[in-house]
Amino acid sequence: MKYIRFKKDGHSDACLGKLEGNNVKILKGCIFKGTLEETGETVELGSIKSFLPPVNPPNIIAIGANYIDHCKECAAEPPKNPLVFIKTTNSLTAHNENIILPSKNPDEVDYEAELAVVIGKTASYVSEKDAMDYVLGFTCANDVSARDVQLKIDAQWARGKSFDTFCPLGPYLVTGITRPEELHIKLRLNGKIMQDQPVSDMIFSIARIISHLSEGITLYPGTVILTGTPCGVGMAQKPPRFLRSGDIVEIEIDQIGILSNKVVSL
Repeated sequence: MKYIRFKKDGHSDACLGKLEGNNVKILKGCIFKGTLEETGETVELGSIKSFLPPVNPPNIIAIGANYIDHCKECAAEPPKNPLVFIKTTNSLTAHNENIILPSKNPDEVDYEAELAVVIGKTASYVSEKDAMDYVLGFTCANDVSARDVQLKIDAQWARGKSFDTFCPLGPYLVTGITRPEELHIKLRLNGKIMQDQPVSDMIFSIARIISHLSEGITLYPGTVILTGTPCGVGMAQKPPRFLRSGDIVEIEIDQIGILSNKVVSL
């Protein structure tokens, strides 16, 4: 099932709907409590002008260096355990919304296409065997990163990955994907494919990541986990290709959809 959060024209409240063909059936209730019901109201997908991130997460947790080829392009040793960092929730933005280049550090902003996991129920000290039982669904994510802040100015990752709009998420939350390792990630920059790799190339599986994180960090319903980016990031291009105002970034993951964002300057 594909779920979508959006705002109807002239309304400030968030709506949740399920996508059926080109129609969105509006729902009431809580997706995490299993209490969703149809309201009887339907809107056309094409009429939706204001998407919202498919969930409003309590935390955004990300995994770095989770593809061997990405480690190679960054001249980094593959990690022995999942490399964990945090993106703050102010970085969240939606499909069709702008990625804003920060005014003080606009020059080395990079893209990173990722498969995002949404946790469906509270997870604490869960086994790898049971970890997938805690997954509600999946969506597309862009781990936008100011490389100069991340690697040179701060020399740690939190701020450079947490500027406003640096976590596009969407367009849909998709449930019922039983074999996420069979998915494929692509990123297009102005129509040119920059990243193109199967999820099966991950170093650490989704189950391993969830189990590892849950050992001391309670994963609450709605928690979003970014699972790492394939090779082809902008800083590894020769010469480097960082984001510039006017660029269009599209992330496509089969069975999920296409997350599209325009890059703008303040």
